[in-house]
Formats: sequence, structure tokens, C-alpha cells
Amino acid sequence: MTYMKLVLSVIAVAGLGTLPTAAQELKTAVDATFAPHAMVTLGGGVQGFNVDLGHAFADRLGREIDIEGTEFSGIIPGLNAGKYDFVLAPVTATPERAKVMLFTEGYLDTDFTFIEKNAAPGFKSLADLKNKTIALNKGSSYEAWARANAEKYGFKFDVYGTNADAVQAVQSGRADAGLAGNGVSGWVAKQNPEIKTTLTIPTGLVWSIAFRLDDHEGRNTFSMVLKCMKKEGVVAELVEKWFGFTPGPESAAVKIAPGHGIPGMDGYDPTPITPVCS
Repeated sequence: MTYMKLVLSVIAVAGLGTLPTAAQELKTAVDATFAPHAMVTLGGGVQGFNVDLGHAFADRLGREIDIEGTEFSGIIPGLNAGKYDFVLAPVTATPERAKVMLFTEGYLDTDFTFIEKNAAPGFKSLADLKNKTIALNKGSSYEAWARANAEKYGFKFDVYGTNADAVQAVQSGRADAGLAGNGVSGWVAKQNPEIKTTLTIPTGLVWSIAFRLDDHEGRNTFSMVLKCMKKEGVVAELVEKWFGFTPGPESAAVKIAPGHGIPGMDGYDPTPITPVCS
């Protein structure tokens, strides 16, 4: 079976929900300051891990794709308003979000990692956050974590419209540290000799492609294609390209989940799926 025949058979069974018809392009968005997931090119376009991932989905569905660069805080409202067909920007799948969005299975593991200036002593434990100011990207899971834990650990936090602004706050001394995903923080430190990564908070969470709550058919279509891209090693290749490491067999970039969605969260369909990709 060819790949396009596979896609057509999936569409015949599942439909495309609220996804556009074949004559229409897919519309989605990324935070274009969230390197290396998405960043502006010299020509004014966007590039990065998630941009490549979006084009891989579109290629396999036989579609064009329009990827808009915007602030993360506006992307999920844009999805719910019908402006976007799905969220391509990294979205951490959480039980709270699973009540208002549908997720595919994860495509990357996401832990939280602090960045600090090289001259700082470096956080060794969460107790070291006391009396510190943390810079965060507005609307992110890192902001949610900070709001839930600021009183417990005695730190303050400021939110910024972009992750680049949060990093700049650390560089300028307006914040003692920044908090983002482990891949993003590692990229920032790699690109900036003034910055280092310090403490990592394991989460057990994953990044996933998000859909509107009623779009089971669209989610299931993307879910099937994602399973095939994992099976063919496409996601792992993108991890190596953009993050510089090879994901292990238990990584969300490699391991194919049963059913559609995130096991244990709302919206999960446990019906066994056997991807047939060629």
C-alpha cells in the first residue's frame, strides 16, 4: 500500500473533521521566537523543529500549509476561534488542557530547565529559588508551573510576550533565571556564551499536536500520520537535526502509543491502532 493510499484510507474511515478539504491549505501557528522549535529566517519566513514537523504532516496529507508566526498566548484562542486548524507550536499536554483540547500522542518529551547567567552560582534544588525572580513566556506551561509553585518555594516571576524577551530579561539582570523546556533552554545556552542551563525539573509530560475539543476526526487523522512518521524514523531525524541528540526507544519521539491521544487523559481513544505506512 502506498503512503497516499494509506492516508486516503484513513480519511475514508475517519474523515477530516474540521480540517480543510484537499483544495485548501492547512492553517496553523508557532511562536517564532521559541528557538529551535520555531524562529524567523532572514527572508521573513519561519524555520525550526516544529516548522519541519508541520511540513512533514502536510506532505503526507497532500496539502499546502500556512504557518503563521505569532505570540504563543494568542495561538490557542486562535484555534478555538477557528483561525487555525490545529496548534503546531509546542503544547504541553496536561490533564487541565486535555479538558478543553484534543491531543495526539506526544512527539517529544518535555522537562523544564532553568537558565541563568554564567556568573550565577546555579540552582542545585528548588529551594534555591527563594527570593529569586524567574522570567517566563506568557501562556506557557512554565508560567502555569510558576503560578502553582511561587508561594511554596518563595520566588517571584515575570511573564513576557515571547521566550526571547524572557531570555533578554535574564541577560540584562531584570530576572535571576528563566524557565523553559529542556530543549529550548539547551538551545539558548548553546547559542549564547553568557547563559548556562542549571536545574531541570522532570515532568513526565510530552508535547503534542492540539485540536479543538470536538475535532476527533482531525485529531485521529494527524495521530495516524504521526505514528507512521515515528515508525519511519522521521521524528527522530528531526530531533537529531535540531537538538543534536538521538532519542531513545522510550522517547515520545520514537515510541508509538496505543490508540489516539494521551493515555490516561481526557479525549484518549484506547482503540488499538496498527499503523500501516507503506
